[in-house]
Amino acid sequence: MEVQVFGIKKNADTRKALRFFSERRIRTHVVDLAERAISDSELQRFIQKFGVEALVDRASKRYEELGLRHSHVSAGRWVDRLIAEPALLKLPLVRRLGQPSGLTIGLAEEIWKAWHRDIIRTI
Repeated sequence: MEVQVFGIKKNADTRKALRFFSERRIRTHVVDLAERAISDSELQRFIQKFGVEALVDRASKRYEELGLRHSHVSAGRWVDRLIAEPALLKLPLVRRLGQPSGLTIGLAEEIWKAWHRDIIRTI
């Protein structure tokens, strides 16, 4: 099994996810969003499954800094904003490679454990 982890290396939840996969010897492809922006097509995968509202971390420091609590942003504008400001995303975004439905937002250890169990059963 391989996963792709979109996150910011300084983010605690991203570090926890990387540790989770490392401890289970699951290959990870890490995209540090502080260095490289997520592509529109990758972001759209998550939006199609969860909706744009589920991706926005309204508790983040960056959300407050930008004054977004008191403003209304349309769904279309959120996409551009999330690409430009990855600190607004609920991190990490994890994609199980080879599984179109294998997407998670934030810490989703129970789902990741289920993915791991599926692999162990097939061995």
